[in-house]
Amino acid sequence: MNEYQKMISSQPYNCIDPELIAIRREAAARYRSFNRAEEEDEQRALLEELVGELAEGAFICPPLYCTYGRHIHLGKNSYINMGATLLDNAPIRIGADVMIGPNVQIYTAAHSLEADERVQGVETALPITIEERVWIGGGAILLPGVTIGREAIVGAGAVVTKDVPAGARVAGNPARILPAKRVERAS
Repeated sequence: MNEYQKMISSQPYNCIDPELIAIRREAAARYRSFNRAEEEDEQRALLEELVGELAEGAFICPPLYCTYGRHIHLGKNSYINMGATLLDNAPIRIGADVMIGPNVQIYTAAHSLEADERVQGVETALPITIEERVWIGGGAILLPGVTIGREAIVGAGAVVTKDVPAGARVAGNPARILPAKRVERAS
């Protein structure tokens, strides 16, 4: 099994493998072209070349930064605002009707906690799933392996270290579930 195959199957891999470096360089050239494009039609065409899936009505505002691009799957009518950093060493699956604020960072890759391994390039990548109708506030950070449940809200600046249940609202560092607000109805 080569390093790419290990990476996409969530096994420890060597991130400084020459094949992985070449694929990242190719992706970087593509996202830089996307970031320079001025016309929306050209941006859409470049995104379709870069990402694994770009469903109808989905869009990413430049600038965008990613590691591979091909592991990003963006559902129908989903929107990622400017300045996103998507470390898509493992799949990032974003459902339909998702709104992602500016400067959000989504990290699937994690370096080894052992210094000797880390220096040698040992990494592990865990997929991230963002289900339908989620809203992620600006500057939020999603860490490897998390799932954000349907219709959840992630507050601006939150650092998500574990799964967020469907319909939950989370905020803080680390992100914690906020208590549900009761809606008072006029009599």
